[in-house]
Parts: sequence; C-alpha cells; structure tokens
Amino acid sequence: MSNNRVLSRRKFLGTSLGAGAALTLSPSFLALAQNASPIMRPIPSSGQMLPAIGLGSSATFAQVARSEDISAVRDVLQRMHSLGGRVFDTAPGYGASEEVAGQIAQELGINDSLFWATKVNVAGRDGGSANPQAAREQIETSFERIAKPVIDLIQVHNMGDPDTQLGILREYKEAGRIRYMGITTTFPGQYDHLIEVMRSQPLDFIGIDYAVDNRDVEETILPLAQERGIGVLVYAPFGRTRLWSRVGDRPVPEYASEFDASTWGQFFLKFVLSHPAVTAATPSTSRPSNMEDNIGAMLGRLPDEAMRRRMVATVDELPMV
Repeated sequence: MSNNRVLSRRKFLGTSLGAGAALTLSPSFLALAQNASPIMRPIPSSGQMLPAIGLGSSATFAQVARSEDISAVRDVLQRMHSLGGRVFDTAPGYGASEEVAGQIAQELGINDSLFWATKVNVAGRDGGSANPQAAREQIETSFERIAKPVIDLIQVHNMGDPDTQLGILREYKEAGRIRYMGITTTFPGQYDHLIEVMRSQPLDFIGIDYAVDNRDVEETILPLAQERGIGVLVYAPFGRTRLWSRVGDRPVPEYASEFDASTWGQFFLKFVLSHPAVTAATPSTSRPSNMEDNIGAMLGRLPDEAMRRRMVATVDELPMV
C-alpha cells in the first residue's frame, strides 16, 4: 500500500534481539524478521511514523492487571516493546490497566519510548453532558499514572459528550500537553454520530472496531478518515473472540503464505492492516507468545485487493457463532 513505510531490517533486528536478548523468539518469527522489514504508518496530521501493530489493554489484559500477580502484564509489555511495537492503547475505563501499565513501563524504562493512547469519558449514565471539571480531573489522573509531561494521544471514549470533551482536549493540545486528540466507538449504533463528529471536528485519530467479518466501517468511516486526514486505530481485529470461535482448529489457508501469514492471528491482522486508512491495530492480549504472533503481522507482505476478497470469502464460509 502507498502509505506503508518500513524500518530497516538491521535496525529492527537490533532492537528486537538487543533489547530482548532474554526473550526466546520462535523460529518462524526470526526467519521472517531476517527477510522482511516491519510496516510503519504515518499519522496523517503530522507524518510521525508508528509501527502498525501495538497492544490494547482491555479484555484479558485488564483482567490480569486487576489481579495480584501482574507478571503477565509486565511480560507482554516487555515483549511488545522488545519486538518493535510502540503503540499502547488504554483507558481509565479499563479497570487497573492504565495505572498498572504506567507503573510497569516506568520500572522497565520504556515509558518515554511508548506511544501512549488513553481516553476520557465522564459523561453521565444517561448520555447527558459531561462535567468539564470531572473530565479534567480524569485527564490529570492519567498524567499521574503515565508519568509523562506530554501524552501522545487522548481520545473521547465511546462518543462520550464530544462537544464538551473534545473542547477540553483542544485546550490540552493547544497548551502542548497532548500531541493528538480523537474519539472512539466500537458500537455500530454510534457510527452515525461518529461520522458527524469526523466531519465537523478537527480530529487527529479515531478508534474503531474493524475485522475481516466486521466490515461496515469500510463503507463510510474509513474512506472519510482518508478524506479528512484522520488516523485510525483498529480495535477488536479478532472480533474480540468471535473469529477464534469461527475458525476452531482449522488450518490457516495455504494461500496465506503469499502475504507472509503463518497463523490465523496474522491472517486477521494483515487483512486489517491492508486497508490504506488504517494507521495501527491494537489487539489486546496478556500472553507474550500472542504478542509475538501479533507483531509478526507487521512483517512481510500485505494482501492486495484481490487477495482481500479471497480472505473475506474464506471467512464468510465459516460457521457463525
């Protein structure tokens, strides 16, 4: 795709194997990393380059962060960073994720090199107007947890009172305290409202659900993001757990090797990354081995349009769950 840029293989391997010398990487990952450059994507509003695969902190990550044993959170963050991932997506609404990840990143010494994407949403339960002071207090708490003077990205979570909360984020951006601002939703019932906001507000990013069997955003939202120069973070690229249930124990199609996918996880992620509007995907996991597999999706080739149609046909033939 035209908006792909790559990091040199030598630099990527030096980062992966130098910073992660204690990690045991799979032979398939090493083989691909030695012959392919990681995919980087530009943020449309600035040109800043981001690795195309990051880490989300909802779902299992959030569950582990709430437990007394947070070693899995430490391990998955370290694995992501050591293999070249930088985007970490979190939110105050994800339980202990933001606080625990902030502490661990500082302990590991990787805090400053992560691209921190967090959220704000203090709208009332009835969807009414947010309390501006409560929103500012929530944002300041995020600054304390993340422990960086400038947060890379804060988005309004799930369309929570955009007029109030985007206005507050503009204040923070103009003051130089955040680099980028945006808005998110993973609820189809909110898509029309999201489209209105995308057309009327100066956004740097949106966060949206998108998967090979969840393609509604291809109709209007992703083309509009391209038209407006808005970056896209993809959430739920595995349909949360839906796609795993659909494939079961079926083998990955042989044709997946034509775009360097050796696992279903890479198959699903490469489909998402092959859309030119997508800046990065941030699947959630608490397992280092899954993190490695996900990072593998930003190595090597991506499917072209004809291959994307073939992938859709393959998944559409799977049983629904």
